[in-house]
Amino acid sequence: MTDRYTLDKGSLSKEISLLLHLLTTDSPDELAQQNPETFTEIDWKLFIRLTLHHRVFPFLYPKLSRMHNQLIPAHVSERLQQEYRSNTVRMLQLSGEMARIGKELNKLGIRSLFLKGPVLAEDLYGDFSLRTSRDLDFMVPIDRLAETENFLLRQGYEKIEVYESILGDWKWREHHLTFNHPDSKIKLEVHWRLGPGPSAEPDFAELWKNARTSTLLGSDVRYLGREDLFLFLVSHGARHAWSRLRWLLDIKMLLLQQPDNEQLLRLLKQYNCEAIAGQTLILAADLLGAPVNDRLSALTEKPKAKRLAQDAIFYVARMVNLNDPPLEPEVELHFKAYKPAILTTRNRLLRAAGFLYPYAADARTLPLPKPLHVLYFPLRPFLWSWRKVTGREET
Repeated sequence: MTDRYTLDKGSLSKEISLLLHLLTTDSPDELAQQNPETFTEIDWKLFIRLTLHHRVFPFLYPKLSRMHNQLIPAHVSERLQQEYRSNTVRMLQLSGEMARIGKELNKLGIRSLFLKGPVLAEDLYGDFSLRTSRDLDFMVPIDRLAETENFLLRQGYEKIEVYESILGDWKWREHHLTFNHPDSKIKLEVHWRLGPGPSAEPDFAELWKNARTSTLLGSDVRYLGREDLFLFLVSHGARHAWSRLRWLLDIKMLLLQQPDNEQLLRLLKQYNCEAIAGQTLILAADLLGAPVNDRLSALTEKPKAKRLAQDAIFYVARMVNLNDPPLEPEVELHFKAYKPAILTTRNRLLRAAGFLYPYAADARTLPLPKPLHVLYFPLRPFLWSWRKVTGREET
């Protein structure tokens, strides 16, 4: 490990440090023999909670099951074994549904790209039981979104959220719809973008051109090419402040596959992701020992990348679910500063411009006939100011 990838990890607890050591080592027994102090004075209940929060228990358990050293209490291994088995059953269920949906969409002539789930576990880990998935994410062309929604409703899925929208802003403000099946309890996220806008990203046609086919689930299940997958995982992880180690573990496993570095650099530059890619590489290298190709290492030298990587340690040191408000005041304050910090100047300008585009809240504040909705553009600053004064919601 060089100083290039070294972060200040003084805020990390003994429990999270042990977890990082176990995720990185190929031999827990050797780790226990060489550094037995790593296993002392551990709050094992907290350790278990950390493995669950960071969703790395399926990757960790097989290592611990082969461990002969008795430094880890039996009840810890037993609990992780239970979680591992439950996850394997769940991944089998998701694999079957992924294959079925891919096949049915193909019959309808709807191209689909699976973004995460069992196909990602198969590709990165070689075994879908080594990674968790809580739902299935797939992407379709936006002009087939309504047809895809109708198909899922016929399959018994229920739409969870409905976006309020005027002037078609949902197409770029949002990026997926969520569905839940009341019987199987499977949740689906149907994407028409990789992430929320306004921001530049590859369109579906470009992603489809580079797509791969699942060797395990069949020709109807297609997923992102390595370089596109790296772009997607970097953007997703940075947006969530790398608050789960599983996302960094995915990055490490992808780097081990040696993606095309020149193509990767072009993509990262084209879509303004160089700084967050540098952040990602620093975190994956320092925390998990991920290999960073010399061609990519220049990304880690950027001061912004180093600063963002250190900022993310704040979340690694805590068990934070950023999608489950209310957040603790300290976390909320930190994340409020972090979110704009990961953006480039161009993307900040896009966000500012997006703020000037009318919201559904404007129509609620001052209902106008549809032919007059264009007037919400000049009225937007006044309607927003009125809501701020009266304490009404923005979205």
